[in-house]
Amino acid sequence: MARKIPAKTILEYRAMGLSRNMIAKTKNVGKSSVSDVFHRADEFCLAYEDIEKLTNEEVYRRLFPERHQSELLYEMPDYQAIHRELKRVGVTLKLLWQEYKDVCDQSGAVSMGYTKFCKGYQDYILQFKLTNHLKHKPGVTAEVDWSGSTMEITDRDTGEVITVYLFVGSLPYSQYTYVEPTFDQKSNTWLQCHVNMFDFFGGSAVRLVCDNLKTGVIHHPKEGDIILNSQYEALGDHYMTAIMPAPVRKPKGKASVESAVGKIATAIIASLRNQQFFSIYDLKHAVREKLNDYNNRSFQKRTGSRTEVFKQEEAPSLRNLPSAPYEIAEWVYGRKVNLDCHIQYKNNYYSCPYQYVRQTVNIKESKHSLEVYYQDKRIATHRKMSEYQKYQWSTQPEHLPDQFHRPEWDDVRLIQWAQSIGPSVHEVIKRVFDSVKIKEQGYRSALSILQLTKKHSKETVESACELALTKVYSPRYKQLKTILSSGVLNQQKEKDASVNKQQTSQGYIRGASYYGGGKHDE
Repeated sequence: MARKIPAKTILEYRAMGLSRNMIAKTKNVGKSSVSDVFHRADEFCLAYEDIEKLTNEEVYRRLFPERHQSELLYEMPDYQAIHRELKRVGVTLKLLWQEYKDVCDQSGAVSMGYTKFCKGYQDYILQFKLTNHLKHKPGVTAEVDWSGSTMEITDRDTGEVITVYLFVGSLPYSQYTYVEPTFDQKSNTWLQCHVNMFDFFGGSAVRLVCDNLKTGVIHHPKEGDIILNSQYEALGDHYMTAIMPAPVRKPKGKASVESAVGKIATAIIASLRNQQFFSIYDLKHAVREKLNDYNNRSFQKRTGSRTEVFKQEEAPSLRNLPSAPYEIAEWVYGRKVNLDCHIQYKNNYYSCPYQYVRQTVNIKESKHSLEVYYQDKRIATHRKMSEYQKYQWSTQPEHLPDQFHRPEWDDVRLIQWAQSIGPSVHEVIKRVFDSVKIKEQGYRSALSILQLTKKHSKETVESACELALTKVYSPRYKQLKTILSSGVLNQQKEKDASVNKQQTSQGYIRGASYYGGGKHDE
């Protein structure tokens, strides 16, 4: 379908006295097209007064009847339906043309070729000033990046100026944008901003296009597989979105977010440049207000606003969010399950099933929980203890052995071992078990004390326990090791030896027979 020349408007401008060049510039029409209208109007003796009450389509048909007749040969596609169908995932013009051709073949009508079909669609969207969404479809892509421009807050107490960075996320189809101020650009911050962005959008896209920052992408070769940060990849799996880094040094790979970054520099950063902020919360509130204004602002070359297009066309196409948001986690590898069925992590103890005693496990720590994995299998989940808590126990009873499944060591055997070393060691081990709620919690502490005899003699360990009991009610391995390594016992031995020497060096005492007297006189 040839592009319709605005013949009626051209004749109207001609009647107003405008030249051909002026009409061509004003209506963005080629000079040859304007000349064609002038010649045909003169040929048919038509003035503007003759066609004033006709539509532009009717005027065009009167001036160019041969063009209209050629178009009637073809079955005209429903370009309005085609434009609507192109918004759906996986739908292309090639597919729609094939479907149109099949319908024409079945009905016996003459179908357009693919080139004419595409040209007709281009003319349709130009005629109605529609946006061609062949590049972007609703709910398919989300783009993310850090803004190059920064903001700042002022510490009220010290006056220090703190730099604040801006995370930007955008949906290319609707250009609906999310902005979040942060103190840094670290990996955990990057991930949390994604979680907040998906919550703001109310769903996730099929693809997530990012820059090649080390917080998300470890390696992006020209050929071969892209290596993502393990936590970033886990986030993509959680939200069922494919993370696709943009080509290196090619910002057009994420043109929408690059454009959004430039626009928010004016809409948000420049608008707030004269305001002073003393907390990140105040800054976030101000940024959110400006962001809402930006999203609600009407497009200049498109109908509606970002918010309207998002709510009406894109939001229904987004994937539903998981029941729980993604929790940022850190992995700790190579921890052994002790004989007490616990692992130690940050000065606290978490239980594991007794079947994994002496096995090596991995720890997944998130904001609120701590999970234990053995060969990619989760074997325990605990609520994570606070940072200020130390030497606390999180024990699940089902993790501990019953009377038929006892660990290699139990309290009876450990106490018997202590008795064989000495009374002070026996008392220390007894107090260890008295200080815990569940006897299994004392296995590790007791065993670590008794194993000191592998490096020191029983007498030395006994002496250390004897001394420790005078200082601490329930000594532990740490105190005993300090005593054994500090030389205190050697000093005590030297002191005891000196006292004994003094007691044995008082001189020889002669008996009564030496001094005579009585029957001893000589």
